Amino acid sequence: MEGVSRCLSFLLMLVYVSSLQAEPWDVRRVTTVALPNAYRLHADVLSGGLPEDELGFIELKKLGVKTIISVDGANPNVEMARRHGLRYVHLPHGYDGIETDHALRLAKAIRELPKPIYIHCHHGKHRSPAAAIVASVGAGLLPSEQNLQLGFLQTAGTSEHYIGLYSAAKLARPFPVRQLTLLQVEFKELVEVPPLAKAMVEIDETNRRLSLTREAGWRTSPESPDVEPAHEALILKEHFRELLRAEKEKQSPEFLKILENSADASAELESQLRESPSDLLSIQASWLSIQRDCRACHRDYRDRPLR
Repeated sequence: MEGVSRCLSFLLMLVYVSSLQAEPWDVRRVTTVALPNAYRLHADVLSGGLPEDELGFIELKKLGVKTIISVDGANPNVEMARRHGLRYVHLPHGYDGIETDHALRLAKAIRELPKPIYIHCHHGKHRSPAAAIVASVGAGLLPSEQNLQLGFLQTAGTSEHYIGLYSAAKLARPFPVRQLTLLQVEFKELVEVPPLAKAMVEIDETNRRLSLTREAGWRTSPESPDVEPAHEALILKEHFRELLRAEKEKQSPEFLKILENSADASAELESQLRESPSDLLSIQASWLSIQRDCRACHRDYRDRPLR
């Protein structure tokens, strides 16, 4: 009896796999009013920006979408999605790439959640296109074709400076069916990760890498050849901006002002490193401005004793 059960399970798996055969790449722009930068990669997978208001959810419903996957750090509007009969799943990741464990979760979501599926970040230009590629190829819906994978990022407007996202798209490959089938994942509407704590760790790590380039004269250090100064400044800027969005309703105006100043200084540092890398005085001034804001923030918020 056990042998018959195993045989039936195997046959059912074969039927399921055959229903998810890879289809040719056929990227199409989706014309909408309230969904920024929306594209359809596959009949069952769309990528775009945040549905900020009710019109966005209405348009998703008209497109036939049944599941929304947010890869953005900010909390998704779960209640509004429910009102329109849509399921939200929160699978956030950063601008610096998509780790294998997270890629597996994205691919499993694409295989098993109700379709069509809309994957979004904030603007729909950087994280969601990369996630859509990793998920669709990983789940076997689209074939692994490197030129087309990178081409979609360019079509979606993903900045070439996001090296980690381009690397994730470039390396996307289908995962073994058995691995995805056996993977245990609880798909949550909202991932309760304290954004402040997580962001501070990421900011510290990016700051550390940026310091390595500073010590090498704002160039790639021989000891860390994969750390590129302008790219690290870009990642630092996005960390501050993401944190600003996530904390805007929770923190004091003074705290938010520090974050805004740090984001602006990081953007200026990135611009200087790309456009005038020999202007070391201006680069150093932007760097020192970021460090002063970090010290002030730590002094007034992080390092205050518990009461």
